[in-house]
Amino acid sequence: MQTEHARVFDPASPARRAAVAAASALVLGGTLAVVLFAVMRTPLKDDIAWLLYVARRWMAGRALYVDLVEVNPPLIVWLSAVPIQIGAWLDIDPQRVAMPFFIAAVLGCGWWTAVLLRARGGMFADRMPVFATIGFVLLVAPAADLGQREHLLVAAMLPYLVLFAASLDRMPPRLVPGLVAGILAGLGCALKPRYAGVFVALECAAMLQGMRPWRAMPIAAASAMAAYGAIVAIVCPAYLARAVPLALALYGGTDVGFLRLFAESALLIGGELVALALWLHARRTLPERNLLLALVVFAAASTVVCFVDGKDWFYHRLPATIVTILALLCWATSTWLHRHTESRNLRLPMAMAGIAVVVFGVAAFQRLEPEVALAVEPEFTTVQRLEQLVRKEHARTYIAFSEWIALGFPVVNNTGVAWASRFDSMWALKGELWRARLDPGASKEFPIRRWVAHDFIAGCPEIAVVDIRDGVPDYIAILTAADPSFGRVWSRYKKIAAFDGLTIYRRGKAGCIDPWVAAEARTNLAR
Repeated sequence: MQTEHARVFDPASPARRAAVAAASALVLGGTLAVVLFAVMRTPLKDDIAWLLYVARRWMAGRALYVDLVEVNPPLIVWLSAVPIQIGAWLDIDPQRVAMPFFIAAVLGCGWWTAVLLRARGGMFADRMPVFATIGFVLLVAPAADLGQREHLLVAAMLPYLVLFAASLDRMPPRLVPGLVAGILAGLGCALKPRYAGVFVALECAAMLQGMRPWRAMPIAAASAMAAYGAIVAIVCPAYLARAVPLALALYGGTDVGFLRLFAESALLIGGELVALALWLHARRTLPERNLLLALVVFAAASTVVCFVDGKDWFYHRLPATIVTILALLCWATSTWLHRHTESRNLRLPMAMAGIAVVVFGVAAFQRLEPEVALAVEPEFTTVQRLEQLVRKEHARTYIAFSEWIALGFPVVNNTGVAWASRFDSMWALKGELWRARLDPGASKEFPIRRWVAHDFIAGCPEIAVVDIRDGVPDYIAILTAADPSFGRVWSRYKKIAAFDGLTIYRRGKAGCIDPWVAAEARTNLAR
């Protein structure tokens, strides 16, 4: 098949190929410069900032999932420890290392994917244009969510998908690349274990084409995930004992309805339907039909995972979005290069692919443009204003009553102020309120309100931020009703500022802990 493929494809002259490679490198370099400018000049993404904080505290001796409440599996914490250690070696702020580290990781996966695709020949013969295309999509599509677990996951899966498609073409990968790609994909899936379902979907597609599941690459992926699970059970038993029950009990408080999730995913689902239609149109003639099939199956299975998660956060759709864009580009490029072998009219399919790519591109740039604008004037962000206020007040302790993680992180990372809570935000409190409506007795197992109140009293924060935007629960009233000692301590706080839907309070000079209050707090905690 590959000999026929290479014969159909007519390569350009060496000079033209060199010019295309240089232009591709220039485009990718320019895109990388813009993205680095945006991520280095704007506040660090809240989830990433929190994980850096958790990793730093864990490296300092705090017990993960005991002293620090986190519901994600530990692999992302261990990965977040890498830029912290690099920053320590280079005497650089870890936050200045984190984003370049994650960008290098995804681009490294993109480069290896281009190397593996080169073996297919044809339109993949020149690595630089292929790498530039993959790298461009990996850098632009995430926008502000660059470096999230889902972003790292999809980058780690790309080499696996390429070799999986080669297996469908009856060209099994060599043992070492197959094992490495399987292990990398397995570890990528370990960042979000629900993506094991994607492997199942891929293997179902392979079995429909007569392939056996006992191949080196999927066995390597499954072994990597199994080994990781065993390590977690041994090294981090608190994750299974504490974090998993907490997540199962409370994380549903942030779920959205099916119709809303469907509406938020309409662009993605539309793009996947176009990619599926294009594969059906050319499944007998397109040289890259099995590569396209692998990408479409991955995107569809990833979308199912999103609906199982039940969240309307864009980065949950990131794996499916990136792979769908790559599938559309793959079909369009392959079809255009081999159009003289097609007997059917390609105008409608080409128009469908072109429109879908343009729509995805516009949506990506609309997400990226605000980040670039904020990078030009970073002092106007809410996070920057909070950091300036914390420094102005010379605060040493701090808390934010909001589900918006960014009010705590990266504010804490950038100012060095102590965070007066075991949680990254009020998501767990919101989850408890949601669960209490379904099961009034659930609060006995996870008394989040009392935990938050106790942390506030014991932490004695000098600055407290209260989110008063529309739709946000009145956390102060909720905590006061749950623990009267919280209300007595809160009465000592005075409003000092308000902006962006937030009210900022400072603790009075009298302090916030009296012996009788501390005793009552300890009693409440022990209940």
